Amino acid sequence: MTGPRNWLNTALRWVAGIAIAVPAALLAGASPAAAHPMPHSVVQLDVYEHSVSARLEIPVGEFARASGIDVSDKTLTARTGAIRAYLVAHIFPTATDGRTWQVAIGRLTLSRAVQTDTGEYRELVARAELTPPAATDVRHFTFGYDVVVHQVVTHTVLVTVRQDWAAGQVDGEGTTQVGTIRVDTRTLKVPALKVDLGEGSAWRGFVAMLELGGDHILTGTDHLLFLLILLLPAPLAARGGRWNGLVGPRKALTRIGRITLAFTAGHSVALAATALGRLHVPAWPVEAFIAASILVGAIHAVRPLFPGKEALVAGVFGLGHGMAFSFVLAEMQLTTGQLVTSLLGFNLGIELVQLLLVCLALPSLLVLARLRVQPALRLTGAALTGTAAVGWLADRLGLANPVARAADSAGSHTTLLLATLTVTAVAALTWVAILRRQARSALPDHTTPHPEAPASKPLASTP
Repeated sequence: MTGPRNWLNTALRWVAGIAIAVPAALLAGASPAAAHPMPHSVVQLDVYEHSVSARLEIPVGEFARASGIDVSDKTLTARTGAIRAYLVAHIFPTATDGRTWQVAIGRLTLSRAVQTDTGEYRELVARAELTPPAATDVRHFTFGYDVVVHQVVTHTVLVTVRQDWAAGQVDGEGTTQVGTIRVDTRTLKVPALKVDLGEGSAWRGFVAMLELGGDHILTGTDHLLFLLILLLPAPLAARGGRWNGLVGPRKALTRIGRITLAFTAGHSVALAATALGRLHVPAWPVEAFIAASILVGAIHAVRPLFPGKEALVAGVFGLGHGMAFSFVLAEMQLTTGQLVTSLLGFNLGIELVQLLLVCLALPSLLVLARLRVQPALRLTGAALTGTAAVGWLADRLGLANPVARAADSAGSHTTLLLATLTVTAVAALTWVAILRRQARSALPDHTTPHPEAPASKPLASTP
């Protein structure tokens, strides 16, 4: 009886040993990468009216394992043709009626990326243009894609939309998740992704551009500084090459209105001409011109350079600011119809927010001019603005500096800016209301000041 039991015990030991030894051998022979999460690929879609552009971000290690093409900084140029051929063979979008889209691979680059689970790694970045057959809906299609996934079964691909004008997604900051591509563990095949972007409309594009225009002027520190620094001395009178004394409230309001309208006209004309003409203007000269315009405005706030001609200067410099605004539209690759709609919405957004900011700053500008501390506050504002302008000018001419970085970061504090302008506007209006009430209470009831009584002096004169 002991024989069968000994045999059974021996067999069980063998089975247990094999159960332990086989996984251990597999783990010992596995590559280090197999023991850690692998980075995933990302496909970002930009949806246009008649085509879709895809930005492919593919981990270099997984790409080489799947394609057999070793990619590095030294070999990328020589292997561009092979890389493009591989990508075209593994990207196959189709229309809802089954017709195949055309796929063209554009520029290829290498970059570094970081994912939370995997840390830093190299990735291949490729641009693919996906063009459907004529009269095909670009918002509903089947995205066949098995780059890397056809060989590396644990790999996944995240598909997102970065820009979709007709859906109101235009800022390029966030993405909308479309789906994930991976191997089906039951069939060991890679199913195509059904892309349904919903129904787009020109109205959604218009509203999105309206919001983008408002946000652009609100976060554009350089544009705001130029306008505000020109408005700062508007209530002051220029005498003997200095700001000395005040002009009347009506004249001050007229000046502020003319400066604002001239700046609006200047950048609106340049924005429309550059965008509709699809002019490709180099960015750095325009940005340098804007920095120079702010510096000129800061100097003018200290000593009048062009008294009475502020509106003309605002209009001329506004042309440069309008060209800078057009860079936003140029990056979107819109059709003519979309471009016209976007131009209207974008410019309207700029003007509405600009009008809001001027209205909020107006009470403070008028009250500030009558305070004794006005010269000190004006010179301080001009000095800070001039410093920022010099930093921007140096940076845009190729000399990076912390002043420019600090000035740029100010655009991220839009809530603080609006809150400050609102509080100062309320304080200024309250101060004016209190003074008027005090003036009325100082007069006897049912009487008027004697016609020969001296006029009340302003609170402060401007030296």
